[in-house]
Amino acid sequence: MAGDPPRANLQPLSLHVPEPKFRPGDAVDFADIDVPPAGSALRPDTAARPDNFTDLAYTLIRVLDDAGQAVGPWNPRLSPDMLRRMLRSMALVRAFDERMFRAQRQGKTSFYMKCTGEEAIAVAAAHALDYEDMCFPSYRQQGLLIARGWSLVDMMNQIYSNRGDRLQGKQLPIMYSVKEAGFFSISGNLTTQYPQAVGWAMASAAKGDTRIAATWCGEGSTAEGDFHSACTFASVYRAPVIFNVVNNQWAISSFSGFAGAESTTFAARAVGYGIAGLRVDGNDALAVYAATAWAAERARTNQGPTLIEHFTYRAEGHSTSDDPGQYRSAGEPTAWPLGDPVKRLKDHLMAIGEWDEERHAAQDLELAEMVKAAQKEAEKNGILGHGLHQPLEGLFDGVFEEMPWHLREQQSQMIAEETASGRPWARKS
Repeated sequence: MAGDPPRANLQPLSLHVPEPKFRPGDAVDFADIDVPPAGSALRPDTAARPDNFTDLAYTLIRVLDDAGQAVGPWNPRLSPDMLRRMLRSMALVRAFDERMFRAQRQGKTSFYMKCTGEEAIAVAAAHALDYEDMCFPSYRQQGLLIARGWSLVDMMNQIYSNRGDRLQGKQLPIMYSVKEAGFFSISGNLTTQYPQAVGWAMASAAKGDTRIAATWCGEGSTAEGDFHSACTFASVYRAPVIFNVVNNQWAISSFSGFAGAESTTFAARAVGYGIAGLRVDGNDALAVYAATAWAAERARTNQGPTLIEHFTYRAEGHSTSDDPGQYRSAGEPTAWPLGDPVKRLKDHLMAIGEWDEERHAAQDLELAEMVKAAQKEAEKNGILGHGLHQPLEGLFDGVFEEMPWHLREQQSQMIAEETASGRPWARKS
């Protein structure tokens, strides 16, 4: 029609839909992943302005080289004893995961999530943080509790939702909450822990405390609004918080491209908010420790937040409800160029003459027996597969600090009905 702008010579628009590189049955080649030499990334002063080191959001901080040696400015120069403690914690996490995975397959619990291939991320961070610092985890950071020496029996009680469950069966298995260990309640709603961590950190600063907060989420969760709200508040108020983004390449069955991985790194999210951003080899326990310690010092000296992207790979399924063979190539886990974090730390200890295969095998056997004994102890309190282990009317307890009148009324009615019916789960005096 007359007056319409000419469009005949324009190319039609097209919508880009991200597509993973490999699907089931495909051969895998990760040659396009840039893995810089260990020790090549510069380490800025913790008081440096974030805009002075934006390149650290696009490279990969690495400490362990191919020969198992710790090199470069990020080398935390940990003692052999500390390295062995970290290795032991990582191996214990793996043993714990294996037994609880089998327990789910045996019908003893409904759900479990392993962190195979990601053990260094939680364990190294736990050792780099102070025990009093507050952790706001996602659902794959069981290594925080294990590295902090928490009771395996207590964790298993929660997984089994049994009589010993401190959360009274109110949380999905693996969604722990341990105030005494600085481990905030895990939520199934993605990334709610991010603004919670920032609020806690701001309160700590407002009170003149010395404790900082650290929080974790998967790369897919960076698309959530809570992630961006948290970054805004943390940037504006220079909250003493560490944001950890675990980029394990897959968010359930959708690959990281749907969260923006094709456009840039996840550490680059920090650049737009004016906060420090680091991209770290998540399978290098020493690099994770060094980056966490650096970010903790920055937070503790009022220099503001740090966002750390841990570049890693989810070696197994998202959870026991997931079959990764339906959406990714079976060759991916073994082809991943950054290797196995447990083996890399073991190889480092062996390279410096502080470990050997015999001691490692003996430790694996010891830890497997330890986890087995803890499982037997926890199962004395019951397993989820055998029904309800908590008084039914207890579902009202612990929901509010002070129970509202209408819930007290409902609880009283339930107790009366349960007692009159003689059902076995009625509250016992």
